[in-house]
This record gives sequence, structure tokens and C-alpha cells, in this order.
Amino acid sequence: MDLFLQIIKSDVARKIGSFILVVTIVLVLSSVVKKTIKRQIDDNNIRYRAQKGVTFISYVIVLAAIVSEFGGKSSGLTVALGAGSAGVAFALQEVIASFAGWIAIAAGGFYGVGDRVQVGGIKGDVIDVGLLRTTLMELGGWVDGDLYNGRIVRVANSFVFKEPVFNYSRDFPFLWDEIKVPVKYGSDYKRARQILEGIVEEETHEFNKQAKGRWAEVVRQFSIENARIDPMVTLIANDNWVEFTVRYIVEVKGRRGMKDRLFDKILEQFDATEGRVAFASMTVHLVETPTLDVRILPIEAPVPAKSTPSSVD
Repeated sequence: MDLFLQIIKSDVARKIGSFILVVTIVLVLSSVVKKTIKRQIDDNNIRYRAQKGVTFISYVIVLAAIVSEFGGKSSGLTVALGAGSAGVAFALQEVIASFAGWIAIAAGGFYGVGDRVQVGGIKGDVIDVGLLRTTLMELGGWVDGDLYNGRIVRVANSFVFKEPVFNYSRDFPFLWDEIKVPVKYGSDYKRARQILEGIVEEETHEFNKQAKGRWAEVVRQFSIENARIDPMVTLIANDNWVEFTVRYIVEVKGRRGMKDRLFDKILEQFDATEGRVAFASMTVHLVETPTLDVRILPIEAPVPAKSTPSSVD
């Protein structure tokens, strides 16, 4: 009983009790503030960042409490933690690497919430960046095009040190994309080129103006050539048809919609030429096997040879 009372009255017990009290107060206040933010703020981005800010402040307060209570030279707990730090670091190396990855993501600008990325072999939109994991809303998989498939994927932040990080939207939120248009031999190729150039110019005009400004910033920031932003139509001839390639720039999340609009107008205007310009296609005709008429004729019995009387001398 006396030993128990001594432990309770000891300096270490007092510090542990104070630390637990501080953590409890911080958790309660953090929960109340987050619930208030959810009720009062309608904008998703502002609400998310406000909640993350409250969480970060809570971590800072808890860390300050740890340093304040257990940072003294006379603390036995500090000595014990120092002695066991090597073993803990080895056991939690992946956790430490993920935390270091979070610092690299925040300081290095690898990506942020709302960016479209490919990290750890997973492509998707970033919906949360935690201390240890990045959460993605996955794209593709069994779904064609850049559309959500419904899976939420959590990737360890340590992947930023192990694999490339593809960011589709941070520095330059546009992509170059292409469509291929096969045209029949004998069509009016000049008319076909005029149609394609007119359509792609009309559909990408607004994107081009925005992209040129952003691309100028990229050229100033990185050692990169000043690439062509305006759409381009090129032509090749192969064994089956004449193939036009339409290259254009599009907003990073609008590839599928842009292709739909382009092909819709291309089909409409090709049809309006009344055969002067026509799509080419490969037609495969499977010929049926002809009916085989097999007749088996009866085999006639051999006719016996007539005997010839021999002459007698």
C-alpha cells in the first residue's frame, strides 16, 4: 500500500496524469469543433481543409504537451524511451517512412487534395492526405475512360520514395490527347482535313487560351521546350485506308467528354458531304462452306470370261 501511494505521488505519475488530461481535453474540443464545421460549412473543399487544420493543431498541442511534461533531463521516462528508440525505429520503419513521406508530400508539393495522380500503381483523384496514407478515389479498372469505378484506395505515403508519382493536374492541368479517323480511299481528303480542323478548333478554343498561359509558366519553371498548344491534324496512308490523327489539348478531367463531342460532330459533317468523305472500315465476309454432294455408285460384278475350245491337231 505504501509503495502504491509513493508511485501515485511520484513526479512521473503526476506528469502522466497531466498528459492524459491534456490529451482528453484536446480530443473533446477537436471533436466539437469538427462537428461544428460540418454543420456550418457547405463548401466541400473549405470544410475538408478546416477539419484537417483542426486535426493538425491537435497534434501540435499533444506534441507540445509531451515535450513539456517529459522533456526534462531528470525524467526517467525520457531515459527509457531513449534506450529503446533504436528497437522502436526498426519495428516501425514503414510507419516512420510513411510519416516522412507525408512531410515530403506537404513540403515538396507532390500532390494535394483534388489532384488527379497515379501513385503506387493506382490512378485516381486524391480525396485525403493523412499522416501515413493517401486516400484515392480510383479511376479505370473495369471501367473504360477516366471515370470512377467506386473503389476507395489507401496508399502508404512511403511510396513517394519508392515509385514515380504521376500528377496530371498540379503544374499543368491539361493533357494532350488524340483521336484517329479512318477515311476511305477515293474520298475528298482536303475536305476531310478542313472538316477535322474546323471541328477541333471550335471545340478546344477555350482550352487553348487557358493552356497557353499555364504552359508559359511551366516553361519558365522547368527546362522544357515550348511545345505546340494549338490543335494539329496529320495524315498517313496505310494498306486499308487514309488515317487522320487529330491532336489537341483538353482539361485533365474532360478527355471522355471531349472525344464524345468531337466524334459526334465528325459523323454529322461527314454524312453531310453525301459521300465525298466517308469513314473507312474493315469488312470481313465469311463464306459458307458449299454443300458437298457425294454419290457412291454400286460396284458391278465382273463378267466371267468365255472359254475358247482348244484345237486338236
